[in-house]
Amino acid sequence: MTLAKDIKQTKPFSSPFQEVLVNIIYTSNWINLNQNSLMKKYDLSSQQFNVLRILKGKHPEPMTVNAIIERMLDKMSNASRLVDKLLIKELVYRTESKNDRRACDVGISEKGIKILEEIKKEFDINDKNITNISEEEAKALSTLLDKFRGSEPEQL
Repeated sequence: MTLAKDIKQTKPFSSPFQEVLVNIIYTSNWINLNQNSLMKKYDLSSQQFNVLRILKGKHPEPMTVNAIIERMLDKMSNASRLVDKLLIKELVYRTESKNDRRACDVGISEKGIKILEEIKKEFDINDKNITNISEEEAKALSTLLDKFRGSEPEQL
């Protein structure tokens, strides 16, 4: 199905740029819906999942909440509140910062790592189910999205 059919649009878009914007928003919402249904099984929001992945990337080193915020996909999320919820679930730990007594460091717990490993298995299965586009097309799409946002391509 095309975007126009999916959203039951009867008139053409005013420009290809308007169509691509609507398509990106529609696709983003579609991805979020699928991801949220997976996260629900683990009693996690997508923002909490993002915090866990960020912490796992720095593991075994902890991070400050401000460092987590800098790396979050959803810049509007309240990272302190997300960390508090993850603390209650025992998926992260908090310690006093060695560098700044006013700040605290946050790290991922073993329980948090285990949950991420379980979720990764499900994501790996989902990745194998993406057969509508090839690996080359996925790379090209990623490059186009970077270009769309005005990001500079990385030099390898």
